[in-house]
Amino acid sequence: SPIRVAAGMKPVHSSAKAPVMTPGRRDFFTYRDLGITEGSAGKMRGTLMKAKEGMTEPTGWHYHTCESQFVYCLKGWVELEFENAPTVRMEAGDSMFIPGGCIHNELRTSNDIEILEVSTPGELGTVPVDAPAGH
Repeated sequence: SPIRVAAGMKPVHSSAKAPVMTPGRRDFFTYRDLGITEGSAGKMRGTLMKAKEGMTEPTGWHYHTCESQFVYCLKGWVELEFENAPTVRMEAGDSMFIPGGCIHNELRTSNDIEILEVSTPGELGTVPVDAPAGH
């Protein structure tokens, strides 16, 4: 039998020519809503983040209240440090899976950073925390 569309889900188009901008976590980024939350009935979220300018200071240690995040670097670079994992420099073409609740800190970015971020579920909260031991 054919697969049926899950309840509440629908096709949603996000136009680059008429982007839907949304408030975000950081003042130095712009955030474009990609319509994934609406299309997935809240099961996922997708955002295109672009720098207004490069980061001038780290974001501070934090974690996100979600199941998971998938981050794909489209342009530029970002350096991230993690509790219990190595520091990573993501560059254009690199991707990263970050489990929800994973404590991390964005250290710096290029002035032209562009990141595609997809998370589950459709709501993503940010909780600041103290730096882990050794950081």
